[in-house]
Amino acid sequence: MKHYAVIVAGGKGSRMKSDLPKQFLLLLDAPILMHTLERFALAVDDITLIVVLPEQEQQTWRNLCMQMGFDLPHTVVTGGATRYDSVKNGLDACEDEGLVAIHDGVRPLVSEELIVHCFEAAKEHGSALPIVPVTQSLRKVEGDRSTAMLREGVVEVQTPQCFQLATLKPCYKGEAQDSFTDDATVFEAHGHSVHLVEGEPTNLKITTQADLKIAEAILGMARG
Repeated sequence: MKHYAVIVAGGKGSRMKSDLPKQFLLLLDAPILMHTLERFALAVDDITLIVVLPEQEQQTWRNLCMQMGFDLPHTVVTGGATRYDSVKNGLDACEDEGLVAIHDGVRPLVSEELIVHCFEAAKEHGSALPIVPVTQSLRKVEGDRSTAMLREGVVEVQTPQCFQLATLKPCYKGEAQDSFTDDATVFEAHGHSVHLVEGEPTNLKITTQADLKIAEAILGMARG
């Protein structure tokens, strides 16, 4: 069965206080996005890698690949106005059969084991959504009032979110809705159920300088 990874990399560096988009920032010895692509290439032989980037950032990416000698085969697809549109463009570059993982470009610490597990679960169940329990105390804020929320049964959603292409691609034929917060919500809106799998606490989405420092520490420890 053919395997694809659609890596969505349309973020900006605003919360990083950086002019450079966060997916291009260095994580130890290479840009974040390169680490992410390498994880999928190591996890699955002959995987087709598709990177979704805004058109204005594609030359920067090509320059980085040349400077770093990064020659891992991948296809660059132009992103859309929203994440929904970007994922749709990435899916259009996939065949109609096989398995696809949709992943945040700034989650470079995803393990090869989790990638393989998500693909296997999607092959068996039609989809796979990695989750981790929420461990922090929660409050719901409404205006100037707040109330405590029970965290029992509340989980944090991660990527890669994996699906069978024959089922997922038709879900992206329509228009985006406000309720579409990720690929799983698009999938569910078309009458499909989502299969949950255990995610990883270290599968961080890097959005701030603090996240980058944590990722550097985790990656440094993993390398010994």
